[in-house]
Amino acid sequence: MGADSRYVMAITGASGAPFAKALLKRLMLEPGVEQIMLLASQNGRRCIKEETGSTLEYLASLTEKIILLDERDLGAEISSGSARHGGMVIVPCSAGTLGRVASGTSDNLIIRAADVCLKERLPLVLCVRETPLNRVHIINMLRAHESGATIMPLAPAFYHNPESIDDICDAFATRILDQLGLIQEDDRRWKGL
Repeated sequence: MGADSRYVMAITGASGAPFAKALLKRLMLEPGVEQIMLLASQNGRRCIKEETGSTLEYLASLTEKIILLDERDLGAEISSGSARHGGMVIVPCSAGTLGRVASGTSDNLIIRAADVCLKERLPLVLCVRETPLNRVHIINMLRAHESGATIMPLAPAFYHNPESIDDICDAFATRILDQLGLIQEDDRRWKGL
């Protein structure tokens, strides 16, 4: 299994779990993706349940591609730069998670895996979900960006005239996949005036 066929996805405790579910669905269907290493913070698990009605375990059971990891396991494979993969997405990324990534405080596997992406120059996409932003949030976004992360606030487009929340989340998932180099055809892309 090649490094670029394996991806890490983390869900943290901010509103926006439907975006995570949409991305996970797209990753599961992507033929070039052979493995999805999935993990969530305790609050991320709560948001998944409250906002989608699904549990992390249920989502992980949908395909053999998903390997469910424990955020407390700092000895997991993705805690080392020698374990290669195609990149990591944190969606949604809470302001607290953003702050820990920006400061390099590896107190759980989510932050450690993100830190590994930064030090190994692997794609790291932080789908930040917070509004309004205070000065600390903005500084942390800048610090994470300067360290190599892509800051991608959960700010969906509406020019494709979405018909449902699922359509909004799925179109945004296309943009996240772009950041991982998994570019797909999508009729919802901007075509110009």
